[in-house]
Amino acid sequence: MRKNARLLAASIAALSLFAAACGGDDKGTTTEAPAGSEAPAGSDAPASGIIAGVAFDTGGRGDGTFNDSAATGGERAASELGVEIKELEATVDEDRKANLELLAGDGAQVIVGVGFMFTDPMTEVAAANPDIHFGIVDSVVDAPNVSSLLFAANQGSFLVGAAAALKSTTGHIGFIGGQEIDLIKEFEAGYTAGAKYVNPDIIVDVKYLGPAGDNSAWGNVAGAKEIAAGWYAAGADIIYTAAGGSGAGTIEAAEEAGKWAIGVDSDQYLTSGDPKAQAVILTSMIKRVDVAVFETIKASVEGDTSGGIKMFDLSNDGVGYATSGGYLDDVVDQLDAIKAKIVAGEIEVPTKP
Repeated sequence: MRKNARLLAASIAALSLFAAACGGDDKGTTTEAPAGSEAPAGSDAPASGIIAGVAFDTGGRGDGTFNDSAATGGERAASELGVEIKELEATVDEDRKANLELLAGDGAQVIVGVGFMFTDPMTEVAAANPDIHFGIVDSVVDAPNVSSLLFAANQGSFLVGAAAALKSTTGHIGFIGGQEIDLIKEFEAGYTAGAKYVNPDIIVDVKYLGPAGDNSAWGNVAGAKEIAAGWYAAGADIIYTAAGGSGAGTIEAAEEAGKWAIGVDSDQYLTSGDPKAQAVILTSMIKRVDVAVFETIKASVEGDTSGGIKMFDLSNDGVGYATSGGYLDDVVDQLDAIKAKIVAGEIEVPTKP
């Protein structure tokens, strides 16, 4: 199902065919400048003169979470800024560096790597291409031409944890993580703290789908479903999953059990498009990867190619929670009051469990 975006040839002929090769399916696309742009007649140049690359991690378009959110940011850049977007997806570890190099060789002036697994490849490729502006999601690359795009996922997770405690009728909820790494433990820490802020006695089950380095943890739908089904049967009524595409398994289990699931990164009520799934997605912790990707590309269009850490948190709506479906309408005021206290520094959200 996934398109293998690793292109091994570095020849000029292969590069010239890149746009055509990627345009055939949803996992690799080229988004041209919108109609009516200022590009000269007969020219293939984007209106802004900028080509931007988006290097997806495993799952690519259609993962329903952070890759899809990144794609939305690229689409917005094409529409509003007149850039041309070129996309590639990694399906094996070697793809990440190869895809960054291919995008650089194909004329991209700004390239965003979607996910912390791009850290080492981007460190190498950015050093070899100092004139290209890079961005990396969920990691830090200390280089003058790399923008490190970080998110206070613990803050957004605190809010969905509070929502879970407010809506739970059993006082028993769960958290399923992908790889057991510090990045995902921030989600766990915030979720548990938010739930216990509302109900100190709430039970929070926690389990991870794999250790650090186990990339199958991001696409283990069956594993997440098995864990979630067991917890639902044992009395949990709401489960939050921060494990990429694995979260689809939790949603399936919620459908079968008639319980609630909480999505991650994107508003999964909207990305699912399935009425049965929408009926059980209580909310989603939104991590605005789309905004980070758009702002990185916009900076390049405007001539700002400086690197450094760019933080997205509750204070700038870089993270938050979804209200699609209306299931939180009765507790929105309470959640927004909690959000205000976090922004004001009255609530300190932990980053570790």
